[in-house]
Amino acid sequence: MIVKEMSRQDCISVLAASRVAHLAACSKEGQPYVVPIHYAFADEHLYSFSMPGQKIDWMRENPLVCAQIGELRSSRDWRSVVVYGHYEELPDRIGWKRERDHAWSLLEKHANWWEPGGLKPVPQPVATASTHLFYRIRITSVTGRQAIEEGP
Repeated sequence: MIVKEMSRQDCISVLAASRVAHLAACSKEGQPYVVPIHYAFADEHLYSFSMPGQKIDWMRENPLVCAQIGELRSSRDWRSVVVYGHYEELPDRIGWKRERDHAWSLLEKHANWWEPGGLKPVPQPVATASTHLFYRIRITSVTGRQAIEEGP
């Protein structure tokens, strides 16, 4: 097996083809937090959807984030891309409609795009339920590595 660096274009191809990332939402008081997200890639951004909660709270406090996207064909044939970026919320208010509609249009092309961001582990009371939100990660840099089986 050989492990090698991936080109930027190869990294972008993985981002465009994949739908699930592991988001290191940030670190608070030295404690990192990682969570899976569904996303859509376009225009040097990862677009996603969530309900309010720990991930959103932490990203609002510290908008520097990191996401890992992987493809595993076998233990000796894989690709891993790491995205460094900046969290940007797309609020439901005047001036953001175009960005929110763009996020929606990208995400809705894929089945179950609202999962896991729209689901919570316990039912939320309707009276206190918060509205969903869209956000994007503005990519500042991307790196990748891949493993390939050595030929005969």
